[in-house]
Amino acid sequence: MREFFSRVEDGSEIIVETDLNAYAYSKKYAWLLSIFIKFDATNETQEGFEEFLETKESLIIAIEHAEKAKYVGSRVVDGWSELYFYADDSKGLDKTVANILAPSNYLFESHTVRDTKWDFHYKNLTPNEHELAHIQSDKIIYLLEEEGDILEIVRPVEHYISFDTPTQKEKFLQKPLLKDFHFKDEISSDEFENGIALVKEHSVTRKELQNIVNELYQSIQDEGGYYEGWSTTLVSKED
Repeated sequence: MREFFSRVEDGSEIIVETDLNAYAYSKKYAWLLSIFIKFDATNETQEGFEEFLETKESLIIAIEHAEKAKYVGSRVVDGWSELYFYADDSKGLDKTVANILAPSNYLFESHTVRDTKWDFHYKNLTPNEHELAHIQSDKIIYLLEEEGDILEIVRPVEHYISFDTPTQKEKFLQKPLLKDFHFKDEISSDEFENGIALVKEHSVTRKELQNIVNELYQSIQDEGGYYEGWSTTLVSKED
């Protein structure tokens, strides 16, 4: 399951693609294959971008089929596309990469290192709790778009938050930030007992949700809580 999220490193935003199910292979594959391809999507035509995607997918298929390896994600950094695989052996990997990329005329390089603990993946490809919140948010937005939702229309949006203790919850509810939210209900499930549902009227564009989730997330973290996501009603042209 490939997911995308953004991350700021050294003052620059990078785009990360990650396979959230990749850890199923962590005990099997101990070698990290890194491939760096000079490609800046921001300066490419649509045709050039599609050609790169075809080359990328061909490379992934070739490595996963010809070698015992698993594609685990990529990063876009300073005009370079970085592709990462984990394999059970380092032999033949660089040759497979060269066979696919040499005819493409892309500037590239690759190397393999032993990474039995998957340290690189944990540090560079694994989304943290905050980034996971944005991934889940983007999924909801995508589903709304598929149903014809007009994202720019303001509507009530419920945000769900949980805490380990009632004291944490009560301290959070006293925060000035919440003056723009309406307390709807207390919620509980098998996973947590001290949950709350807050409502705020706003659009559900990616930019708006990113701003609101970021704002809520920091205040929630300050009290040791967890952001559990949001939901809303569909607003389409027929409404």
